Amino acid sequence: MSQLPVELKGIVEEFTEVPEADRLELLLEYSRELPELPARLADHPELFEQVVECQSPLFLVVEVAEDADRTVNLFFSAPPEAPTTRGFASVLAAGLDGIDARSVLGVPDDMPQQLGLTRALSPLRMRGMTAMLGRIKRQVSEQLAA
Repeated sequence: MSQLPVELKGIVEEFTEVPEADRLELLLEYSRELPELPARLADHPELFEQVVECQSPLFLVVEVAEDADRTVNLFFSAPPEAPTTRGFASVLAAGLDGIDARSVLGVPDDMPQQLGLTRALSPLRMRGMTAMLGRIKRQVSEQLAA
């Protein structure tokens, strides 16, 4: 867990400190906190990449700032009737939005499994979150290389 950024590490600890039976409810709480899209993105679906591995429609935009830290900003679009998908997106937004690109790229690929949800959710749903993280890291890498 040493490679987790402080914000994300705190979220992982929050999940692992609650009883396993309550972790799904915590994920649903996160789903209600997914930030709204800014107006400049809301009307431009062509800017979003779909994460097809998710069981529900999930789209994301990753922006890497030109500042010294190469700050990463994340934007997600997921329907309200997809609380698990929205919860995963919200966890990643809360844990990774606004941090430097190097820290985002250092997040272990198995981070979704560290939340302790593997018994509460299907492997297919877990694969969706892993795919979200993979897309974020790929887009960050591509923008750093550009």
